[in-house]
Amino acid sequence: MQEWLGGALALGLALLWLLAAPSIRKYISGGKCTSTAKLNGKVVVITGANTGIGKETARDLAGRGARVILACRDMEKAEAAANEIRTKTGNQQVIAKKLDLADTKSIREFAENFLKEEKELHILINNAGVLLCPYSKTVDGFEMQFAVNHFGTRVTANALHPGSIVSELGRHLTILIFLGKLLTFFLKTPQEGAQTSVYCAVAEELESVSGKYFSDCKPAYVWPQGCDDETAKKLWDVSCELLGIQWD
Repeated sequence: MQEWLGGALALGLALLWLLAAPSIRKYISGGKCTSTAKLNGKVVVITGANTGIGKETARDLAGRGARVILACRDMEKAEAAANEIRTKTGNQQVIAKKLDLADTKSIREFAENFLKEEKELHILINNAGVLLCPYSKTVDGFEMQFAVNHFGTRVTANALHPGSIVSELGRHLTILIFLGKLLTFFLKTPQEGAQTSVYCAVAEELESVSGKYFSDCKPAYVWPQGCDDETAKKLWDVSCELLGIQWD
């Protein structure tokens, strides 16, 4: 009798899971960009676009007709990603360019070459970043994670949180790799994670919006510490001093 009840309970839970799984997965996948805006004639730069969210964002925007520049450190992977996106979208205006955000010289060279080769920049997506990497310093002597995530992308823009994604961001920590494989069902795919990036890039209602924070294709809450103008100014001034930048 107990065995029968145990089997019935297990079967009931299994059926319940099968019924609930689609709804759970839909919730986890988060918001979706529904804009059908075309980007013909627009120039887009996406950093770290050879894999994960960056690659999926590049694929989407290329499919809308944009000229998409994949700004990446690893040119072999970048060229492979660009070729794949060109093949899938039919858009031949997808190119790979060298950009190492851990090297200020590389950043300046990328910017100088861009100004020579392109007339305008319509969309900039600062996708590249590192997480929990082993302690090291850049060629300029800055701590790696701070340099790449802050100095490498220090512009005025909207910010966003893509959610928990199956990506290479946690590649430096074995436990994150293990958990990512174990909990794949509860994580967004790169395509799902790219939706907010795409939304912020193409939504007509955001054309005049800057300095905001988004998640799941909608405005999100910002902690008071993130709205402290005095602290932000101090960080700006220190950053300019460390990089040797003077603004008029």
